[in-house]
Amino acid sequence: MPIKTHIRTIEDHPKPGIQFRDITTLLKDPVGFRLTIQELEKHYRGLDIDKVAGIESRGFIIGAPLAFALGVGFIPIRKQGKLPAKTKGQDYDLEYGSDRVEVHIDAIEPNDKVLVVDDLIATGGTAKASIDVLEALGAHIVECAFVIDLPDLGGHKKLEEHGYKVHTLCAFEGH
Repeated sequence: MPIKTHIRTIEDHPKPGIQFRDITTLLKDPVGFRLTIQELEKHYRGLDIDKVAGIESRGFIIGAPLAFALGVGFIPIRKQGKLPAKTKGQDYDLEYGSDRVEVHIDAIEPNDKVLVVDDLIATGGTAKASIDVLEALGAHIVECAFVIDLPDLGGHKKLEEHGYKVHTLCAFEGH
């Protein structure tokens, strides 16, 4: 059962011309969701990983069960102001404006080997900002994992050009 067949496309969301790749249809299917986590676990089983870092919010949904399956810790990467303890943050640009991701400063031990996870890689801005803040705290990024790649938006390539390995389960052409 290809994972891609369980992801629906919503036309013109959040604005005209955008094709939103919605994983909620994958998540509601117990077989599809299980296969997604199992495919990622199979890829990362046996690698030296200390923690999985999930990018808010769908990265939590994929990252937490993956961390559990791998027997490692989980780090939530949140939007600004969502974490209660002292944080380290990284600003990044959006199409219209900017945003910020934050991580608790005690989430990383020096030289922790971290797998960064999200549901989708588009332009790579959020993923790169997440990597930057994790590295600023002393993490070594093992790889970045995404369920969906939107190759036409260049994020996968951008991360690889910065020297990061990227693994995706499926790709959709277009925006």
